[in-house]
Amino acid sequence: MTTRLSDELGDDVDIVLIDQADGFVFGFSKLDVMFGRATPGQVRHPYRDLAKPGVQFVQTAIRSIDPAARRVETDAGSFEGDVLVVALGADLDPAATPGLVEAGCEFYTVGGGFAARDVLDSFAGGRVIVGVTSTPFKCPPAPSETALMLHDFLVERGLRDASEISLVMPLGVPIPPSPAASQALLAAFAERGINWCPERLVRRLDPQRRVAILADGAELPFELFLGVPVHRVPAVVAESGMCVDGWIPVDPLTLETVFPDVYAVGDVTSVGTPKAGVFSERQASVVADALIARHGRLDGASTYDGKGICYIEFGRERVARVEVTFRSGERPNGRFEEPSALLMADKSQFGTSRIQRWFGREWASR
Repeated sequence: MTTRLSDELGDDVDIVLIDQADGFVFGFSKLDVMFGRATPGQVRHPYRDLAKPGVQFVQTAIRSIDPAARRVETDAGSFEGDVLVVALGADLDPAATPGLVEAGCEFYTVGGGFAARDVLDSFAGGRVIVGVTSTPFKCPPAPSETALMLHDFLVERGLRDASEISLVMPLGVPIPPSPAASQALLAAFAERGINWCPERLVRRLDPQRRVAILADGAELPFELFLGVPVHRVPAVVAESGMCVDGWIPVDPLTLETVFPDVYAVGDVTSVGTPKAGVFSERQASVVADALIARHGRLDGASTYDGKGICYIEFGRERVARVEVTFRSGERPNGRFEEPSALLMADKSQFGTSRIQRWFGREWASR
């Protein structure tokens, strides 16, 4: 959104981008680091490189949001605007699942994904659980990708025969909007001997007995637990009075909240699309169009169509792609493209093109 507004409006507007992080990391890059394809430094894109007309980047933590006044209080002071866009995502809370911090390894945060690399490097084989601990959760294909990439990782190290991989997910199929993608993943699990445990949630871990306790009371032993932690709205958003049933409701076409000139995009909303970066990007484009149109630089604003492209790592240097659409009041649907090396290159171009546009520099995602 910052890039679009700067490109179209330049110094005619004052854009303040506030983030407590010092840089940006693609969600898929966490798996690249986790499985040794890249180093943390190679996938982190510093915000200090974000030099665009009309843009001020402030690295600080937001302490309160007043949507009526369009004002935020931060550790760096107070900021007030004519328009406020809330894009704080979903917070991840490993401590919400008893035993996960003590006995498991979460791989969904940037820090957790990077730390998992060292955990895997020292793993000598055994029973591995890739487990989801709550719904909703970001990037529904990621647990499946992790199980398949873990298979390759263990094969390369000669540990696969001494290991067992189980994937525990609350979904009935790996990717509900795309039956073809789900069938391909289930076939890949069967081919590789990965145990598929659908419609089940991990509720807690027992650090002493090294078992995962599921919601139905069943227990699964493990030597290594790779967990998807509980997702919740950031506390500062919950305290702002903007949430209903845990997330920010928005107009599904415009991303407007009930507060005038206040928008919300991405994982922090309850707009009805999966919590994934590609949907956040598309939503941000809709809001940018609306703001550009206000300045007479665009003939009419766009509306959010719920479309997105999801790349799925199948291991063995192959990637699949699903084009999905989530429209309010309609059944989600998706078009699946079989895994191939060509789509791996397509995924790489997806990442490099955005880093070029957002940060103005070249980057090879792999």
